[in-house]
Amino acid sequence: MSEQREQRVLDALEQSRRRPPKFTAPRIDMSHGAGGKATHKLIEGLLLPAFNNPALAPLSDAALLPFGDAQLAMTTDSFVVRPLVFPGGSIGELAVNGTVNDLAVSGATPIGLSAALIIEEGLETEVLTHEVEAMANAAARAGVSIATGDTKVVERGKGDGLYVITTGVGVADPECVFSTASVRPGDKILCSGTIGDHGAAILIARGDLELEAEVLSDTQPLTPLVKALKDAAGSELRFMRDPTRGGVGTVLNELARDSGYGVAMWEERLPIRDVVHGACEILGIDPLYVANEGKLLAIVSSEAADAALEALRNTDGGEDSQIIGEIREEPARMVLMHTGFGGTRMIDMLVGDPLPRIC
Repeated sequence: MSEQREQRVLDALEQSRRRPPKFTAPRIDMSHGAGGKATHKLIEGLLLPAFNNPALAPLSDAALLPFGDAQLAMTTDSFVVRPLVFPGGSIGELAVNGTVNDLAVSGATPIGLSAALIIEEGLETEVLTHEVEAMANAAARAGVSIATGDTKVVERGKGDGLYVITTGVGVADPECVFSTASVRPGDKILCSGTIGDHGAAILIARGDLELEAEVLSDTQPLTPLVKALKDAAGSELRFMRDPTRGGVGTVLNELARDSGYGVAMWEERLPIRDVVHGACEILGIDPLYVANEGKLLAIVSSEAADAALEALRNTDGGEDSQIIGEIREEPARMVLMHTGFGGTRMIDMLVGDPLPRIC
């Protein structure tokens, strides 16, 4: 009888996830920009119907636009991180890497960026100079140019120092068609390194945690890791995503919902630093939902998984890569965690983000 009740609950949840979301909020709050359920309702219930077109509909990290015999990849992002400088990086470096990474995990080669700076009146020139130089250095490391941009200044007290908006353009690889529709049961889920580092670094920089251990943001370009995966797995590489806002838990829920399959993870295989795990425990936050800025998740066929894992581990920035889970037929559109105690728990998508203003 208990198994029948459990199945009824799972069926009801699966049916709920099939229904298109409706945006009914009377006003916008912080949760709508946090990458969780509230953000999805805003995008899919309000923005997507208004701007509906084939390029936007997949809601991937970058849109693919036909251009002659080729395809261009295009992505845009805004960065409102607080504080502007944090252990391991700053808003300028983060803005460039984040945009480059959205192109890279879409299978595209980045070729150029635009950058718009929203500057608050009174910001010290030294601070602005630091961020402009950080952007230039990050672009040079990623092999792209900041080709155009814009600057605006807003009144004192209305801009929080500096906001950065970036758009990236790349050339899509015709041999790389990454989609949730390509995912199959038995495929393995690879994570390119320890999760939650960026979020923990921000918490420490804000003074929310008094920890002696140093945690650095993982902000970095993912292009070398993507190349390693492409070379090792080829057509057996099904899908990639960088788990920024909402973390690994949100990306895997999106994958389960859009593919129609279930996702299973093994808790003991999750690469999490002890200090990050401790910081999350203090605040009652699951590291699965903490933002990352230099990691990727990849879905690879079971036959190519070991070679892909070895390729990641032999690439700078991927030394801590792990196979953390697999795609299954059931339970449809859900994410389950096999815990270290021998049980299972459902990993749902959060409504909002426990750590706002983190990227």
